Amino acid sequence: MRSRLFFGVLLVASVVAVSSPVVAQVPDAWTGTWKLNLAKSKYEPANLAPKSQTVKTEAVAGGGMKVTTDAVDAQGKATHQEVTTMFDGKPADLRGAADANTTRVYRRIDNRNWEFVTSVGGKVTTTTHTVIAADGKSRTNTTTGKNAQGVTVNNVAVYEKQ
Repeated sequence: MRSRLFFGVLLVASVVAVSSPVVAQVPDAWTGTWKLNLAKSKYEPANLAPKSQTVKTEAVAGGGMKVTTDAVDAQGKATHQEVTTMFDGKPADLRGAADANTTRVYRRIDNRNWEFVTSVGGKVTTTTHTVIAADGKSRTNTTTGKNAQGVTVNNVAVYEKQ
């Protein structure tokens, strides 16, 4: 009887030991490369919609995230932006932004939701809420506020995971 109990406990411990590293290596739902689907997106004002956009999100040691965005803006100009955040409530510089002194403060809600507030020169301009679909194949960014030029924006950008 003791032998059977010992082997049963050993078997359970082995399964847990083998499966734990696999669970720990599952990437966050938001990591990866995301391509903007213009047909499913809505930009207000429409004349400010980018012609194309690809966003790469990577996990950063310590629970943070690095976001790299390559796009062609509404005027046909290629742009490249990068930001790294630790979701610590501190402003992170948006390198490559069209407006000088642009920062973002990120707040992680859970594995599939986060939001960031963009400021230019210390003045809040927009708030963006990001939601990853349950199947992990798409995400939606909803942006509201006013851009640095004072134009009201109300955008819903839909991205597909590549």
